[in-house]
Amino acid sequence: MITVGEWKERLENEKAYDLVSELIDRIRKSKLNAYITVTEDQALKLAEDFDNGKKEGKLAGIPIAVKDNISTEGVRTTCASKMLENYIPPFDAHVVEKLKKEGAIIIGKTNMDEFGMGTTTENSHFGVVRNPHDTGRVAGGSSGGSAAAIAGKETVLALGTDTGGSIRCPASFTGVYGLKPTYGLVSRYGLVAYANSLEQIGPMAGSIDDLGLLLEVIAGRDDRDSTNAGRGFTYSPVSKKFRVGIIEEMQANAEVKEHFNSFVETLRKFADVETVSLPSLKYALPAYYIIAMSEASSNLARYDGVRYGFSLENLDSWSRYFSKVRAEGFGTEVKRRIMMGSYALSAGYYGKYYLKALKVRTLVIEDFRRAFEKFDVLISPTMPSTAFRIGEIADPVTMYMADVNTTPINLAGLPALSMPIGESNGLPVGLQVIGNYFEENTVLGFAKAVERNEV
Repeated sequence: MITVGEWKERLENEKAYDLVSELIDRIRKSKLNAYITVTEDQALKLAEDFDNGKKEGKLAGIPIAVKDNISTEGVRTTCASKMLENYIPPFDAHVVEKLKKEGAIIIGKTNMDEFGMGTTTENSHFGVVRNPHDTGRVAGGSSGGSAAAIAGKETVLALGTDTGGSIRCPASFTGVYGLKPTYGLVSRYGLVAYANSLEQIGPMAGSIDDLGLLLEVIAGRDDRDSTNAGRGFTYSPVSKKFRVGIIEEMQANAEVKEHFNSFVETLRKFADVETVSLPSLKYALPAYYIIAMSEASSNLARYDGVRYGFSLENLDSWSRYFSKVRAEGFGTEVKRRIMMGSYALSAGYYGKYYLKALKVRTLVIEDFRRAFEKFDVLISPTMPSTAFRIGEIADPVTMYMADVNTTPINLAGLPALSMPIGESNGLPVGLQVIGNYFEENTVLGFAKAVERNEV
């Protein structure tokens, strides 16, 4: 990984143009498939501007990769789907506007699961992303390209999006740092919607300080997003003796549990640590998937080849045209989620599935609220296992089960990050740190203490 500090040190003695050229050359030769589009001309021009003193700001001269479901003016935004393969947005997302204002060099658009639907980045029209620690394994999803680009030294910073763990899962599988902010802290204007009530744009980086810096840049008021909280963020990590709760219901296999338990034993010497039970979490995963798929079925209805999406030669009826566009344009996982979401919202089943899932969501929120009356942070393994082999899990239900530790946080809208706490057989193991609403500095402060081996 390359940290912002390391990159700035090199900028003191070398031209940004040469450093960015070196980075692009590495991307071109890479086998990771982390990028869908590399913005070479634009990035080199911005590097040249920095060398000529024309760029200033918190991220001046720093390369950043942007997940390919975030709108970038004049640069194609595909969502890793055939449906949007040639879509070039006429506007920037709010977060991209902020990156440009602070002088960042956008180096490319990263690979992902199609429309953010997946846990491995195997569901991409542009091919699977490979894990830098073992190229026979997945990088995690859906922000697998952003995570692999950081772990493979193909960028310094990256943006991901997290609907049910899509930042934290690939961060855990590749050994980088990824943060899902409190729902509403970062504007979603310009994010291609998958599940509006769950997803957030968040930072990914090689250190806690870099996460904090990037969150400071992208957070803030945006009147174009009605769910935006209108709050800014100043990075100031909390330093204290933390009260830590270990969530009893969150799961891991033997090798991950061994590392997590070892970490907890060390933690007990420096912090007040207790186990806490959140009983509603056993229902959180199915509730999450019902809500996410229902919202997806609604959001993706717009891609019909007439209003949005690629076009085909004229057929004899609109209904046949509509069906053919969607059959050819969407991948298998997207079709599965649209059909299941449509079923959950259909007359006669709305109350049985969708409404019940919303009630579970309320129970989850209440359980977390009670836990944060006693604890500063809650912790768990980020993922129940280390990275899978490519193609190892074919059953979708087994794949969905991998999200058991991350999805409850999206239901509640809380902030949470994943950070590395060691390796098992050469593969990273991730720690999930969860905080109360808008307590990102408490989460980052605890994680920074872990990073410094102070807890």
